[in-house]
Amino acid sequence: MSTDSCSDNSKWLPREQLQDLIAVLQQAGYEVIGPRVRDGAIVYDPIDDASQLPTGWNDTQAPALYRLEPDSHGRQFFFNASPDSWKKYLYPARQELSGARLTAAGWEFATAVTEPPKRALLGVRACDLAAIAVQDRVFLNDDYVDPVYAGRREATLIIAVQCSTAAATCFCTSMGTGPECDAGFDILLTETDDGFCLETGSDAGQRLIAAMDLRPADSDQQSSAAREVEQAREAVTKHFNNQGVHDLLLQNLQHPRWSEVAQRCLSCTNCTMVCPTCFCSTVEEVSDLDQTEVTRVRQWDSCFNVDFSYTAGGVIRNDIRSRYRQWLTHKLATWYDQFDTSGCVGCGRCITWCPVGIDLTEEVAAIRDNPQTELPIDGDHGPQK
Repeated sequence: MSTDSCSDNSKWLPREQLQDLIAVLQQAGYEVIGPRVRDGAIVYDPIDDASQLPTGWNDTQAPALYRLEPDSHGRQFFFNASPDSWKKYLYPARQELSGARLTAAGWEFATAVTEPPKRALLGVRACDLAAIAVQDRVFLNDDYVDPVYAGRREATLIIAVQCSTAAATCFCTSMGTGPECDAGFDILLTETDDGFCLETGSDAGQRLIAAMDLRPADSDQQSSAAREVEQAREAVTKHFNNQGVHDLLLQNLQHPRWSEVAQRCLSCTNCTMVCPTCFCSTVEEVSDLDQTEVTRVRQWDSCFNVDFSYTAGGVIRNDIRSRYRQWLTHKLATWYDQFDTSGCVGCGRCITWCPVGIDLTEEVAAIRDNPQTELPIDGDHGPQK
Protein backbone atom coordinates (compact mmCIF):
# COMPACT_ATOMS: atom_id res chain seq x y z
CA MET A 1 0.00 0.00 0.00
CA SER A 2 1.03 3.55 -0.58
CA THR A 3 2.59 5.45 2.29
CA ASP A 4 1.16 8.70 0.95
CA SER A 5 -2.03 9.39 2.88
CA CYS A 6 -2.79 12.80 1.39
CA SER A 7 -2.26 13.61 -2.29
CA ASP A 8 -1.57 16.95 -3.93
CA ASN A 9 -5.26 17.05 -4.92
CA SER A 10 -6.49 16.72 -1.35
CA LYS A 11 -8.76 19.23 0.34
CA TRP A 12 -8.75 20.51 3.89
CA LEU A 13 -11.82 19.98 6.08
CA PRO A 14 -11.62 21.94 9.35
CA ARG A 15 -12.98 20.01 12.30
CA GLU A 16 -15.79 22.49 12.80
CA GLN A 17 -16.98 21.79 9.24
CA LEU A 18 -17.40 18.05 9.76
CA GLN A 19 -21.08 18.77 10.33
CA ASP A 20 -21.18 20.38 6.88
CA LEU A 21 -20.07 17.07 5.35
CA ILE A 22 -22.87 15.25 7.18
CA ALA A 23 -25.35 17.87 5.96
CA VAL A 24 -24.20 17.48 2.35
CA LEU A 25 -24.68 13.72 2.59
CA GLN A 26 -28.15 14.15 4.05
CA GLN A 27 -29.13 16.67 1.38
CA ALA A 28 -28.10 14.12 -1.24
CA GLY A 29 -30.60 11.68 0.29
CA TYR A 30 -28.22 9.51 2.31
CA GLU A 31 -28.88 8.20 5.79
CA VAL A 32 -25.55 8.70 7.55
CA ILE A 33 -24.26 5.76 9.59
CA GLY A 34 -21.34 6.46 11.90
CA PRO A 35 -19.61 5.44 15.13
CA ARG A 36 -21.39 6.21 18.40
CA VAL A 37 -20.83 5.32 22.04
CA ARG A 38 -23.49 2.95 23.31
CA ASP A 39 -23.51 0.35 26.09
CA GLY A 40 -19.83 0.82 26.85
CA ALA A 41 -18.65 0.27 23.27
CA ILE A 42 -18.38 2.06 19.95
CA VAL A 43 -21.06 0.85 17.56
CA TYR A 44 -22.24 1.88 14.10
CA ASP A 45 -25.66 3.54 14.17
CA PRO A 46 -27.51 6.31 12.30
CA ILE A 47 -26.30 9.80 13.17
CA ASP A 48 -27.71 13.24 12.42
CA ASP A 49 -25.04 15.44 13.94
CA ALA A 50 -21.26 15.42 14.37
CA SER A 51 -21.77 15.82 18.11
CA GLN A 52 -22.99 12.20 18.20
CA LEU A 53 -19.57 10.90 17.11
CA PRO A 54 -17.26 9.47 19.85
CA THR A 55 -15.32 12.69 20.39
CA GLY A 56 -12.58 12.26 22.99
CA TRP A 57 -12.93 8.49 23.32
CA ASN A 58 -10.40 5.75 22.72
CA ASP A 59 -10.31 2.04 23.39
CA THR A 60 -7.98 -0.57 24.87
CA GLN A 61 -8.12 -4.04 23.35
CA ALA A 62 -6.42 -7.34 24.10
CA PRO A 63 -7.50 -11.00 24.00
CA ALA A 64 -10.88 -11.13 25.79
CA LEU A 65 -10.53 -7.45 26.77
CA TYR A 66 -12.28 -4.31 25.53
CA ARG A 67 -12.32 -1.06 27.49
CA LEU A 68 -13.65 2.27 26.29
CA GLU A 69 -12.15 5.29 28.01
CA PRO A 70 -12.59 9.08 27.74
CA ASP A 71 -9.60 11.15 26.74
CA SER A 72 -8.80 14.80 26.17
CA HIS A 73 -7.59 14.45 22.57
CA GLY A 74 -10.80 15.90 21.08
CA ARG A 75 -10.78 13.65 18.01
CA GLN A 76 -13.77 11.81 16.59
CA PHE A 77 -12.03 8.70 15.19
CA PHE A 78 -9.15 7.90 17.54
CA PHE A 79 -10.22 4.32 18.24
CA ASN A 80 -9.75 0.86 16.77
CA ALA A 81 -11.98 -1.90 15.41
CA SER A 82 -15.48 -1.84 16.85
CA PRO A 83 -17.40 -4.91 18.02
CA ASP A 84 -19.73 -3.87 15.22
CA SER A 85 -18.82 -4.23 11.59
CA TRP A 86 -20.32 -2.60 8.52
CA LYS A 87 -21.42 -6.06 7.37
CA LYS A 88 -24.79 -5.63 9.04
CA TYR A 89 -25.71 -2.82 6.63
CA LEU A 90 -24.73 -4.73 3.49
CA TYR A 91 -25.57 -8.29 4.58
CA PRO A 92 -28.16 -7.83 7.34
CA ALA A 93 -28.45 -10.19 10.27
CA ARG A 94 -32.07 -10.89 9.40
CA GLN A 95 -33.52 -10.49 5.93
CA GLU A 96 -36.96 -11.39 4.61
CA LEU A 97 -36.48 -12.93 1.16
CA SER A 98 -39.94 -13.91 -0.06
CA GLY A 99 -43.42 -14.67 1.14
CA ALA A 100 -46.69 -16.38 0.34
CA ARG A 101 -50.28 -15.54 1.28
CA LEU A 102 -53.29 -17.85 1.12
CA THR A 103 -56.22 -16.28 -0.73
CA ALA A 104 -59.55 -17.59 -1.98
CA ALA A 105 -57.86 -18.31 -5.31
CA GLY A 106 -54.93 -20.13 -3.73
CA TRP A 107 -51.43 -19.16 -2.67
CA GLU A 108 -49.95 -15.89 -3.89
CA PHE A 109 -46.17 -15.65 -3.91
CA ALA A 110 -44.10 -12.46 -3.88
CA THR A 111 -40.63 -11.28 -3.09
CA ALA A 112 -40.21 -9.60 0.29
CA VAL A 113 -37.07 -7.69 -0.71
CA THR A 114 -37.71 -3.96 -0.71
CA GLU A 115 -35.78 -1.07 -2.23
CA PRO A 116 -32.71 -0.53 -0.03
CA PRO A 117 -32.18 2.87 1.59
CA LYS A 118 -29.34 5.10 0.45
CA ARG A 119 -26.71 5.02 3.18
CA ALA A 120 -23.38 6.77 3.71
CA LEU A 121 -21.05 4.77 5.93
CA LEU A 122 -18.85 7.26 7.80
CA GLY A 123 -15.66 5.99 9.43
CA VAL A 124 -14.80 2.82 7.49
CA ARG A 125 -11.23 1.67 8.24
CA ALA A 126 -8.77 -0.04 5.90
CA CYS A 127 -9.39 -3.53 7.27
CA ASP A 128 -13.13 -3.06 6.81
CA LEU A 129 -12.64 -1.80 3.25
CA ALA A 130 -10.77 -5.06 2.65
CA ALA A 131 -13.61 -7.01 4.29
CA ILE A 132 -16.19 -5.32 2.05
CA ALA A 133 -14.03 -6.22 -0.95
CA VAL A 134 -13.99 -9.85 0.22
CA GLN A 135 -17.77 -9.92 0.50
CA ASP A 136 -18.04 -8.24 -2.90
CA ARG A 137 -16.00 -11.18 -4.22
CA VAL A 138 -18.40 -13.65 -2.59
CA PHE A 139 -21.73 -12.00 -3.38
CA LEU A 140 -21.13 -9.94 -6.52
CA ASN A 141 -18.15 -11.10 -8.53
CA ASP A 142 -19.01 -14.71 -9.24
CA ASP A 143 -21.54 -16.74 -11.21
CA TYR A 144 -24.18 -16.24 -8.51
CA VAL A 145 -25.06 -12.72 -7.41
CA ASP A 146 -26.94 -12.12 -4.17
CA PRO A 147 -29.65 -9.58 -5.09
CA VAL A 148 -30.06 -8.31 -1.53
CA TYR A 149 -26.35 -7.62 -1.15
CA ALA A 150 -26.09 -6.17 -4.67
CA GLY A 151 -28.93 -3.71 -4.05
CA ARG A 152 -27.58 -2.55 -0.71
CA ARG A 153 -24.04 -2.25 -2.06
CA GLU A 154 -25.20 -0.13 -4.98
CA ALA A 155 -27.05 2.22 -2.62
CA THR A 156 -24.08 2.66 -0.28
CA LEU A 157 -21.52 5.47 -0.22
CA ILE A 158 -18.30 4.82 1.72
CA ILE A 159 -16.45 7.53 3.65
CA ALA A 160 -13.27 5.92 4.92
CA VAL A 161 -11.07 7.21 7.75
CA GLN A 162 -7.38 6.42 8.03
CA CYS A 163 -6.21 4.75 11.22
CA SER A 164 -4.09 6.89 13.56
CA THR A 165 -3.57 4.20 16.19
CA ALA A 166 -3.67 0.41 16.51
CA ALA A 167 -4.86 -2.05 19.12
CA ALA A 168 -2.78 -4.92 20.48
CA THR A 169 -5.05 -7.28 18.53
CA CYS A 170 -4.59 -5.61 15.12
CA PHE A 171 -2.50 -7.46 12.53
CA CYS A 172 -3.60 -5.78 9.29
CA THR A 173 0.02 -5.21 8.22
CA SER A 174 0.55 -8.99 8.10
CA MET A 175 -2.53 -9.45 5.89
CA GLY A 176 -1.71 -6.54 3.57
CA THR A 177 -4.99 -4.82 4.41
CA GLY A 178 -3.88 -1.71 6.30
CA PRO A 179 -3.46 0.57 8.03
CA GLU A 180 -3.61 2.75 4.90
CA CYS A 181 -6.80 3.02 2.86
CA ASP A 182 -5.82 2.87 -0.79
CA ALA A 183 -9.02 1.81 -2.63
CA GLY A 184 -12.68 1.01 -2.21
CA PHE A 185 -13.85 4.39 -0.85
CA ASP A 186 -15.79 7.32 -2.26
CA ILE A 187 -14.34 9.82 0.21
CA LEU A 188 -11.28 9.43 2.44
CA LEU A 189 -10.54 11.38 5.61
CA THR A 190 -7.24 11.51 7.47
CA GLU A 191 -7.75 13.01 10.93
CA THR A 192 -5.17 15.30 12.51
CA ASP A 193 -5.32 17.48 15.59
CA ASP A 194 -6.73 20.41 13.61
CA GLY A 195 -9.03 18.76 11.11
CA PHE A 196 -9.15 16.37 8.19
CA CYS A 197 -7.20 15.92 5.01
CA LEU A 198 -9.85 14.89 2.49
CA GLU A 199 -9.59 12.99 -0.79
CA THR A 200 -12.12 11.52 -3.17
CA GLY A 201 -12.04 8.08 -4.75
CA SER A 202 -15.08 8.11 -7.04
CA ASP A 203 -17.18 10.40 -9.21
CA ALA A 204 -19.93 10.32 -6.59
CA GLY A 205 -17.47 11.44 -3.94
CA GLN A 206 -16.17 14.23 -6.14
CA ARG A 207 -19.65 15.57 -6.82
CA LEU A 208 -20.50 15.66 -3.12
CA ILE A 209 -17.26 17.38 -2.09
CA ALA A 210 -17.51 19.92 -4.91
CA ALA A 211 -20.61 21.29 -3.20
CA MET A 212 -18.57 22.14 -0.08
CA ASP A 213 -16.08 24.51 -1.77
CA LEU A 214 -13.11 23.38 0.36
CA ARG A 215 -9.65 24.83 -0.07
CA PRO A 216 -6.67 22.60 -0.94
CA ALA A 217 -4.70 21.09 1.93
CA ASP A 218 -1.34 22.84 2.34
CA SER A 219 1.99 21.05 2.67
CA ASP A 220 1.97 21.15 6.48
CA GLN A 221 -1.49 19.61 6.61
CA GLN A 222 -0.49 16.91 4.15
CA SER A 223 2.62 16.13 6.19
CA SER A 224 0.58 15.90 9.38
CA ALA A 225 -1.79 13.47 7.69
CA ALA A 226 1.11 11.32 6.49
CA ARG A 227 2.51 11.15 10.02
CA GLU A 228 -0.83 9.93 11.35
CA VAL A 229 -0.83 6.90 9.07
CA GLU A 230 2.82 6.15 9.76
CA GLN A 231 2.09 6.35 13.48
CA ALA A 232 -0.64 3.74 13.04
CA ARG A 233 1.70 1.44 11.13
CA GLU A 234 4.31 1.68 13.87
CA ALA A 235 1.65 0.95 16.51
CA VAL A 236 0.82 -2.46 15.01
CA THR A 237 2.70 -4.90 17.24
CA LYS A 238 0.96 -8.18 16.43
CA HIS A 239 2.36 -10.09 13.47
CA PHE A 240 1.08 -13.18 11.70
CA ASN A 241 3.09 -15.40 9.38
CA ASN A 242 0.64 -15.94 6.54
CA GLN A 243 3.15 -17.62 4.23
CA GLY A 244 2.07 -21.09 3.16
CA VAL A 245 -0.80 -21.14 5.67
CA HIS A 246 -3.12 -22.90 3.21
CA ASP A 247 -1.02 -26.05 2.95
CA LEU A 248 0.15 -25.83 6.56
CA LEU A 249 -3.38 -26.13 7.93
CA LEU A 250 -4.73 -28.65 5.44
CA GLN A 251 -1.75 -30.92 5.98
CA ASN A 252 -2.18 -30.83 9.77
CA LEU A 253 -5.84 -31.69 10.20
CA GLN A 254 -5.04 -34.25 12.91
CA HIS A 255 -2.61 -32.02 14.80
CA PRO A 256 -3.07 -32.26 18.60
CA ARG A 257 -3.37 -28.45 18.79
CA TRP A 258 -6.96 -28.73 17.55
CA SER A 259 -7.87 -30.73 20.65
CA GLU A 260 -6.00 -28.32 22.90
CA VAL A 261 -7.85 -25.26 21.64
CA ALA A 262 -11.15 -27.17 21.88
CA GLN A 263 -10.60 -27.45 25.63
CA ARG A 264 -10.81 -23.64 25.84
CA CYS A 265 -13.26 -22.80 23.06
CA LEU A 266 -16.86 -22.27 24.22
CA SER A 267 -18.32 -22.61 20.73
CA CYS A 268 -20.16 -19.40 21.56
CA THR A 269 -20.05 -18.01 17.95
CA ASN A 270 -18.65 -14.63 19.07
CA CYS A 271 -15.77 -14.78 16.61
CA THR A 272 -18.06 -15.36 13.64
CA MET A 273 -20.59 -12.73 14.72
CA VAL A 274 -18.01 -9.94 15.00
CA CYS A 275 -16.04 -11.04 11.93
CA PRO A 276 -16.59 -8.61 9.02
CA THR A 277 -16.31 -11.36 6.38
CA CYS A 278 -18.11 -14.41 7.84
CA PHE A 279 -21.33 -15.00 5.92
CA CYS A 280 -22.79 -18.30 7.15
CA SER A 281 -26.57 -18.14 7.26
CA THR A 282 -29.66 -20.28 7.62
CA VAL A 283 -33.03 -19.93 5.91
CA GLU A 284 -36.33 -20.63 7.65
CA GLU A 285 -40.00 -20.40 6.76
CA VAL A 286 -41.94 -18.45 9.39
CA SER A 287 -45.73 -18.62 9.37
CA ASP A 288 -48.42 -16.72 11.22
CA LEU A 289 -50.66 -18.44 13.76
CA ASP A 290 -53.43 -19.38 11.33
CA GLN A 291 -50.87 -20.49 8.71
CA THR A 292 -52.22 -18.27 5.95
CA GLU A 293 -49.03 -16.23 5.53
CA VAL A 294 -45.52 -17.59 5.28
CA THR A 295 -42.27 -15.62 5.04
CA ARG A 296 -38.91 -17.02 4.05
CA VAL A 297 -36.25 -15.45 6.29
CA ARG A 298 -32.47 -15.59 6.03
CA GLN A 299 -30.51 -14.89 9.20
CA TRP A 300 -26.92 -15.10 10.31
CA ASP A 301 -25.73 -18.48 11.53
CA SER A 302 -22.35 -19.84 12.55
CA CYS A 303 -20.27 -22.92 11.80
CA PHE A 304 -19.76 -23.10 15.58
CA ASN A 305 -23.43 -24.01 16.07
CA VAL A 306 -23.74 -27.77 16.34
CA ASP A 307 -26.81 -27.93 14.08
CA PHE A 308 -25.14 -25.94 11.31
CA SER A 309 -23.53 -29.10 9.89
CA TYR A 310 -26.72 -31.16 10.14
CA THR A 311 -27.23 -32.97 6.86
CA ALA A 312 -28.61 -36.28 5.63
CA GLY A 313 -30.01 -37.10 9.04
CA GLY A 314 -26.97 -36.37 11.16
CA VAL A 315 -24.49 -33.80 12.43
CA ILE A 316 -21.14 -33.90 10.64
CA ARG A 317 -19.13 -31.82 13.10
CA ASN A 318 -20.45 -32.82 16.49
CA ASP A 319 -17.53 -31.69 18.67
CA ILE A 320 -15.88 -28.33 19.29
CA ARG A 321 -12.55 -29.54 17.93
CA SER A 322 -13.98 -30.19 14.47
CA ARG A 323 -16.01 -26.96 14.47
CA TYR A 324 -13.05 -24.76 15.42
CA ARG A 325 -10.91 -26.51 12.82
CA GLN A 326 -13.59 -25.99 10.19
CA TRP A 327 -13.74 -22.26 10.96
CA LEU A 328 -10.00 -21.66 10.96
CA THR A 329 -9.18 -23.80 7.92
CA HIS A 330 -12.00 -22.20 5.95
CA LYS A 331 -11.02 -18.69 6.99
CA LEU A 332 -7.31 -19.04 6.26
CA ALA A 333 -7.09 -21.86 3.72
CA THR A 334 -10.09 -22.98 1.71
CA TRP A 335 -11.27 -19.40 1.12
CA TYR A 336 -8.33 -19.27 -1.27
CA ASP A 337 -9.69 -22.32 -3.08
CA GLN A 338 -13.18 -20.82 -3.32
CA PHE A 339 -12.56 -17.10 -3.74
CA ASP A 340 -8.83 -16.61 -4.43
CA THR A 341 -8.43 -14.57 -1.26
CA SER A 342 -8.09 -14.99 2.47
CA GLY A 343 -11.20 -14.75 4.63
CA CYS A 344 -9.22 -12.82 7.26
CA VAL A 345 -8.41 -9.10 7.08
CA GLY A 346 -6.42 -8.83 10.34
CA CYS A 347 -8.92 -6.63 12.19
CA GLY A 348 -8.44 -8.63 15.42
CA ARG A 349 -12.12 -8.59 16.40
CA CYS A 350 -12.24 -12.36 16.90
CA ILE A 351 -9.36 -12.12 19.39
CA THR A 352 -10.78 -9.21 21.38
CA TRP A 353 -14.29 -10.62 21.60
CA CYS A 354 -13.45 -14.25 22.32
CA PRO A 355 -14.53 -14.69 25.98
CA VAL A 356 -11.53 -16.91 26.69
CA GLY A 357 -9.04 -14.95 24.61
CA ILE A 358 -8.25 -17.50 21.88
CA ASP A 359 -5.88 -15.88 19.38
CA LEU A 360 -5.95 -17.41 15.91
CA THR A 361 -2.45 -16.13 15.15
CA GLU A 362 -1.12 -18.08 18.14
CA GLU A 363 -3.00 -21.22 17.11
CA VAL A 364 -1.48 -21.17 13.63
CA ALA A 365 1.96 -20.40 15.06
CA ALA A 366 1.72 -23.42 17.38
CA ILE A 367 1.03 -25.70 14.42
CA ARG A 368 3.78 -24.06 12.37
CA ASP A 369 6.30 -24.52 15.19
CA ASN A 370 5.56 -28.24 15.48
CA PRO A 371 4.02 -29.48 12.22
CA GLN A 372 2.89 -33.06 11.92
CA THR A 373 2.46 -33.12 8.19
CA GLU A 374 0.08 -35.71 6.83
CA LEU A 375 -0.32 -37.02 3.31
CA PRO A 376 -1.18 -34.44 0.61
CA ILE A 377 -4.82 -33.44 0.60
CA ASP A 378 -5.47 -33.58 -3.20
CA GLY A 379 -8.78 -31.79 -2.89
CA ASP A 380 -9.99 -33.80 0.12
CA HIS A 381 -10.10 -31.68 3.26
CA GLY A 382 -9.85 -34.74 5.40
CA PRO A 383 -11.97 -36.08 8.22
CA GLN A 384 -14.17 -33.51 9.95
CA LYS A 385 -14.72 -35.36 13.23
